[in-house]
Amino acid sequence: MATLTFTPSGIYCPAGDFYIDPWRPVARALITHGHADHARSGMGAYLATDIAAPVMRHRLGEIPLETISYGETRQIGGATVSFHPAGHVPGSAQIRVEVAGEVWVASGDYKVVDDGLSTPFEPVQCHHFITESTFGLPVFRWQDQRNIAADINDWWSSCAAAGKTAFLGCYALGKAQRLLTLLNPDIGPILTHTAIEKTNAVMRAQGITLPHTTQAGPDIVPKDHPGALVLAPPSALDSAWARKFGQRETGFASGWMALRGIRRRRSGDRGFVISDHADWTGLLDAIKQTGAENIYVTHGYTDIFARYLTEVGFKAQVVPTEFGGDEAEDAA
Repeated sequence: MATLTFTPSGIYCPAGDFYIDPWRPVARALITHGHADHARSGMGAYLATDIAAPVMRHRLGEIPLETISYGETRQIGGATVSFHPAGHVPGSAQIRVEVAGEVWVASGDYKVVDDGLSTPFEPVQCHHFITESTFGLPVFRWQDQRNIAADINDWWSSCAAAGKTAFLGCYALGKAQRLLTLLNPDIGPILTHTAIEKTNAVMRAQGITLPHTTQAGPDIVPKDHPGALVLAPPSALDSAWARKFGQRETGFASGWMALRGIRRRRSGDRGFVISDHADWTGLLDAIKQTGAENIYVTHGYTDIFARYLTEVGFKAQVVPTEFGGDEAEDAA
């Protein structure tokens, strides 16, 4: 029997009787990170990294959650388990599972670029590697984030000079905090939607350093914050709350901004190509560094990416999952 199998409830380990990021309620769940499509309610028991745990409790409530440190080994039934940095968001992990000498790694979501906020991605040697393919097309190749930071700050500065509020759409866990580390607070005040500020508070409480922000709640008086930049989930950018700020420009920070069609549908003024997922090159580099021959491709451009991997010598197959990628976080 394989170390990991793919079931209607999620990725399952028979030897340890646990699931990884299950999308239906199960008795025991090992969770790669706190995004809503990977960490769901209703599990009998949870195991996640100590860094991911506070946000998971914030989002899911008082769940039965045990924690584990990066690199710590734990025996669960007949399986040896350890969690390793995925570089996706703070606390995100790849989960290594070994049974009778066979090693699998379920990567969850990952990026190989060190963003200065999340623990950097670490390649894990294995025989079988389960990879996402959210941006598994050659068109997706990320620029240096310092260049993106300069573009965002230049746009914000021009908005402030024109007497406009700059609204920047991003999801509440990971992307918002990463953007905060890239913004220049000398330009003006940084305001945050309530969903983002609550996540900021959780991270600050666990010792993660973030720049000063002001929560833009329903009682916010926009004229008291001239030249501000507002971070908000994309779903809030055309709300009555946003419109009360008067003259404004809207930007989106996402890997999807690399596609013109999506930029047009978003109807924003600016699109900034920055993602917490690996790009085409990053995916290929990560896979090569694992040394795995057997690759299982999940959410994203699965068919195209698996076909390419097969062409270059891997044993690759598509595995259907219910993971949703960045768009699942729009309303988080």
